[in-house]
This record gives sequence, C-alpha cells and structure tokens, in this order.
Amino acid sequence: MKRLRSLGIPLEDFTMGSIIRHKAEKNGDKVFLRFEGREYSYKEFHEISNRLGRALSELGVEPGQHVAFMMDNKPEQLFLYFALGKIGAVSVPVNTAAKGELLAYYLNQSDSVVLISDSGLVERFRAVQDQCEAIGKVIILDEQGAIDPAKMPQLNAEIIDYRNLLEAPADDLPEGVVRNRDISMLLYTSGTTGPSKGNMVPHGRTIGGAIDHVEYFGFGPDDVLYTCLPLFHGNALNTSAIPALMADATLVISRRFSASNFWDEIRNYDVTAFSLLGAMVNILWAQPPSPRDRENKARLCMMVPVPDFAREFEERFGLKVTSVYALSDYGFITFLSPEHPDEKWRSAGQPRSGMTVSIMDDDDNPLPAGTPGEICVRCDVPWITARGYYKMPQATVDTNRNQWFHTGDRGYLDEDGYIYFVDRKKDAIRRRGENISSYEVEQIILGHPAVEDVAAYAVNSEMSEDEVMVSVTCKDGKALDPAELVRYCADNMAYFMVPRFVEIVSELPRTMTEKIEKYKLKQSAQERLSEIWDREAEGIVVNRHTN
Repeated sequence: MKRLRSLGIPLEDFTMGSIIRHKAEKNGDKVFLRFEGREYSYKEFHEISNRLGRALSELGVEPGQHVAFMMDNKPEQLFLYFALGKIGAVSVPVNTAAKGELLAYYLNQSDSVVLISDSGLVERFRAVQDQCEAIGKVIILDEQGAIDPAKMPQLNAEIIDYRNLLEAPADDLPEGVVRNRDISMLLYTSGTTGPSKGNMVPHGRTIGGAIDHVEYFGFGPDDVLYTCLPLFHGNALNTSAIPALMADATLVISRRFSASNFWDEIRNYDVTAFSLLGAMVNILWAQPPSPRDRENKARLCMMVPVPDFAREFEERFGLKVTSVYALSDYGFITFLSPEHPDEKWRSAGQPRSGMTVSIMDDDDNPLPAGTPGEICVRCDVPWITARGYYKMPQATVDTNRNQWFHTGDRGYLDEDGYIYFVDRKKDAIRRRGENISSYEVEQIILGHPAVEDVAAYAVNSEMSEDEVMVSVTCKDGKALDPAELVRYCADNMAYFMVPRFVEIVSELPRTMTEKIEKYKLKQSAQERLSEIWDREAEGIVVNRHTN
C-alpha cells in the first residue's frame, strides 16, 4: 500500500474532485494544460470544472447519472471529466467516429441522459435521436463562438450552449458526495468481437493508476507530458493527462496524430515524455532519418507493445523506452520503468503493487515460466481496477471466472516475473498444428527495409484451416514484390510462419487510436481470396528444409 499513499493522500480520497482541488491549492497559477494557443493554470482548471459541475447540477444532472460527450481533442473534454466527477455523475466518452446504429447503441446501452457534442457532430445525433429518447438535453460546443439555434439541426431534446455553463459560480462544490469506489466513467471497448462493452471505471482506478505512473516513470514538476491520442480513449487519459496532474507537471494536448508534425510538436512544446501505440511507433520509425532526430528534450517514450527495434529507436531519438501492460477492461497491471535491467527491454515489466499475474492454459491451470498461455490477473487493493461491464453481468462473470480476470491476451512470465506479450488470443493463428503469433510475424516483417507497416491475420484456405496472410504498406518511394517478401520471411522466421497470401496496399484501416482494424482486412480478404497473391499458386515452396 505504500506506493498508493506516496503523495500523502489517503486511498479513500482518491476521487477526481479531491485530487484537482488538492493540486490547485498546491500549484495555483502554474500552467497545467497547453493546447494550440491556449493555456490553463491548475487554479483555472479547477475553477472551470467547478463552474461546469455546478451548471450541470443546476440542469438536473444527479449523482450516478450518465452524461455522454462526443468531442474532438480539446481542453473541454478534460474539464468535463473532472466536472462530472466532482458531482458524482458518470462520463461516457463516445468515439467521434461513431454514427448511425453504433452511436445509438452507445447512447442507449450507457443510459445517458445528456449529450455534450461538438457543433460539427450534432447532425449525427439528429439522425438517430428517435432511437435515443432518454437524451433530454444536448449541450453544444462551437469553437467559433456562441451557437446559433437557427443553424442547429432540429432536435427533440433541449439545446443548450456550452458557453452558458461557464457563467456558473466557480466556488468549490460540496465535499463527501463521491467515494473512490464510485464510477467515474464508462470506457467502451472496440467491439470487434461482439457488442462494445462499457467498462465501469471507479475513481480509485483513475487516480491510483496515475500515481503509479508518477512513481514508476519518475514524472515530476519539470516534466511536460504530451498526447495526440483521442481523449475518449483510456491511453490519453490514463498515461498522459491524469499522470501529468498527479506529477504537478504540464500537459500538452494535440488534436490528432500526424507523423509529419509529431516531432515538431515535441520540440516546440519542450515535451519530456509521451506515449505511443504500436502502429504509431511503426509509422514514426518508417520516416526517413533526419539530422534533427535527436533535437528534442524527450527523455521517455512509453510504447505498447515494445517492438523489436526499440533499442534502435532509443538511439535514433535520444530517449528511453518504457512500457506497461494494461487493459481498458481492467486497469494497469505491469510497469516497465526506465531503470529496468537491460536484458528485460522487450518485456512489459513486472506487476504493480497489489497485482498478481498468472499464465494459464485453456483449463485455467497455471503454466511454468517461459510457457505462453492466457494472461490472468487479480488484485488485492480495492477500487484500482474496473468494476465490470455495464449491464453485462454474464460477460463480467465469464471474464472473472475462478477468481481470476482473464485478459484474452497470450503471453508468458520469465523466471524474474517480467511479462512478455505474445498475441491477442483472437489474433493467434493455428496452421497445421502450429500456433503462430501474428505479432511475431509482424515484428519480423517490419525489419524489411521497404516495409512501413503490416498486419498479419488468419484466412481460411480451401482446406478450411488457417493460412497466414499479411497486408503490407511500403515506405515512401519504396516498392515490394510479394515473392521477395516471402523469401525474406523464409530467411528470418520458422517455415510454418511464412505468409501464404500477401497483399501490398496503400493504407491500412485504423481506429481513432491508430490500431489496425484486422477484422476489416480479414473480411475483405476472405471475400476475394482467389484474387490475392498466393505463394502456393506461384509455385513457391516453403518447408522445414527451405534454405
């Protein structure tokens, strides 16, 4: 418990309202948040979230009620998380790509009663409003100024200008309304294998995870943390925004990820730490080397997962790679700190305080060190993990069977308790009796000098068994022949891993968090498999005797 009490704040006070009040008293006029040309001090952040919380209460939002917001990256999203947290309401951040039936699903499944939306996204709600009768109020934010109701879509719900909420008093809201066990937000999964599930995230998980970031990564008042990931996603919130607050540091928000602008923003804002997801790492690494690569103040880059070229990335950009193992469905499980032993650089670190990790087979029997299986976890610290799936009790029970949370990921522990990610169980490929990690296939192919990014996945062949297929994008100015890529694979991986089907594409479908949507690739490929380059049809033989 020492780790979670290190800031002098008792665990029971781990609520968003208590924390921001404490930080505002401590840091006052110090800049907390930068966004484009705007700056907000700790004190201003606290006061704005007070105003919003008071105004939302006056509009009838009660503790425990759910408020959805659909907004592009901007400070207002963070204001709302804390404003709703202060009054005991629940934030429901909605993916800004959602529309039609998916948007209606999010709003209805979450039981949201209010929607807060960018003006440019309101039309999406209008198209499904007849399916969302519980939404009684729509609060609209227009970055250009006050909204003109005459120019807004015709809505059944009451329309309110976000700017009017800021007229409420800024004095502190009543204390004692919220506990660390209370739900602060519903974070929805991607839903690629079924209906999206709303993860019930308590205040204690939000604050506890941020404190561990500060301690494991050594964040402090002189740090500048940066995120270009969407704030409706757990990574931006929980690895950058709230850790910056807990560290008395400064946070920089960018609207979106841009490979061409990324390093300029890191330099211009004097960023010292940032977080990248897998595809972002690949894209940045594929950029042509520049004499300015090391012209930055960044000291830490958190990567999830850690790629094979991480050491070269460190050398090229002059920083240290760290990592975590975490899930929206659960919380932070392991940390790889900057002081990790050199030989552990490819791991995701060791379990955080209070967390136990076990690798299990399909029958929930523990497996020995070095043997891949499903990563299963349990925690003995209250309220620092998710509380289950909203209105999905059976899914919650199934995932938590035998008193272990089953992550759906495959990995292994080494003799020292460091965890290594192998693959998502659903992404694993089984070909002719061999288990193949799509992640390992991808990591090897990324070593080819012409490859920018790659997705490996299973397709069904004429024998109705898995075959390995890859979709590949090339670096600017580079071309790649599928046969050449197969030869490269045969030289660098086990024969049974070598892709049979290869497609060179101009781009890969991605989520808003830059994750590759493999299910779209697989569906498209399966429908036109006979048209895709096939090494067997080309007469290329790969077996255990291939040189």
